[in-house]
Amino acid sequence: MSKDDEYSCRAIGVVHTSLSDPAATPIQSIFATTSGTVEIYPEFQEGLIALEGFSHIILIYRFHRATGEELSERPLIDGAEPHGIFATRHFNRPNRLGISVVRALGIEEGSISIEGTDILDKTPVLDIKPYIPAFDSVPDATSGWVTSGHVEQIKRQSGSF
Repeated sequence: MSKDDEYSCRAIGVVHTSLSDPAATPIQSIFATTSGTVEIYPEFQEGLIALEGFSHIILIYRFHRATGEELSERPLIDGAEPHGIFATRHFNRPNRLGISVVRALGIEEGSISIEGTDILDKTPVLDIKPYIPAFDSVPDATSGWVTSGHVEQIKRQSGSF
């Protein structure tokens, strides 16, 4: 890898939630009910203009409490055998980047109220994108090794959040 392949990111804000224990955090945001806020740092608040009309947003963040960067990992579901890290959503991945789609409840004074989050408290946010169903939903997509049984397991585990 050359220097041209490296880059740096800076946080534009931070997530505030009641989630502090990685082992007790919902596995996917779609099944989570946890609320929170995304505090946008003052120098980036102008970027919130016109975001108010979107019901959902995509948060791109850094898994700041990940324990490593692996190329294979046992998934949080179906964890009997390791999978290539790019075939999972595990947090121990190169660059430690995560994404979550959350409901945007409102924006006030540089803070976005959110619902349906699986993000730990004090997680640095690197970017926000509006969720646009016409662009972000692929009706005929396939799910690889993830079965309907896996999805049901995640729903059950996330039901208490």
